[in-house]
Amino acid sequence: MLQTAPKDPLKRCRRQGEAAPVKTLENKVALVTGASRGIGAAIAKQLADAGAKVVVNYAGNAPAAEQVVAAVRASGSEGLAVQGDVSKAADVKRLFDAAIDRFGRLDILVNNAGVILYKRLAEITDEEFERLLGINVRGVFYALREAATRLADGGRIINFSSTTTRMMLPTYSAYVATKGAVEQLTRVFAKEVGVRGITVNVVSPGPVNTELFTTGKSEEDIKRMASLAALGRIGEPEDIARVVCFLAGDDAGWISGQNLGANGGLA
Repeated sequence: MLQTAPKDPLKRCRRQGEAAPVKTLENKVALVTGASRGIGAAIAKQLADAGAKVVVNYAGNAPAAEQVVAAVRASGSEGLAVQGDVSKAADVKRLFDAAIDRFGRLDILVNNAGVILYKRLAEITDEEFERLLGINVRGVFYALREAATRLADGGRIINFSSTTTRMMLPTYSAYVATKGAVEQLTRVFAKEVGVRGITVNVVSPGPVNTELFTTGKSEEDIKRMASLAALGRIGEPEDIARVVCFLAGDDAGWISGQNLGANGGLA
């Protein structure tokens, strides 16, 4: 039987030694792209549990996004679902508009939206490559450009790369190329906005138990990937959400321009 993460019934971003959840992000406003499912949904809920108001971006699945918003509100916070294709500059601008119009400010940006492609480089079509670039790279670029002038001083930006950039896996070439671009955008942008107290970091998950990872893989494939990690399992969305919640808070205020591998010791 595949080993999974130990269950934490609170699923909160907590300070060490405290059994009860603390509102470390109270009065903060967060925008999470691609937040209708998977890691993005877990991040939205985690930030809300920590007290943040959350804008839940989704591309097409409105019912799923509204379920996430309902969970945000159930935690005692405020939520708003906003449709938008991050590969379009106008849509990204509208996401920022919606957040600031509704809540008056924006403190936390999580660039989670992304797509993956498992295909050998020689077989990748122009259209497939453009789609990867559009969502994984241009989407982050557009959001950072908006954040440069619209994110509050002392804000937090968390981008997403992947542990696969550290591995040489056939069929991942185009995907890791886009994630490598995100890593470089992060490092430079951190220097550009640091004077305003804004931190910019990257989280690089390993395999996580989401539809994005498990689709097309057999149980044996998943077990093999799990065996490569020092902790002997694949991640759960909450594992990644807790890391993001930490980076979004005051305790991570001296961390910027970094790439944090949240992968259970995979690489």
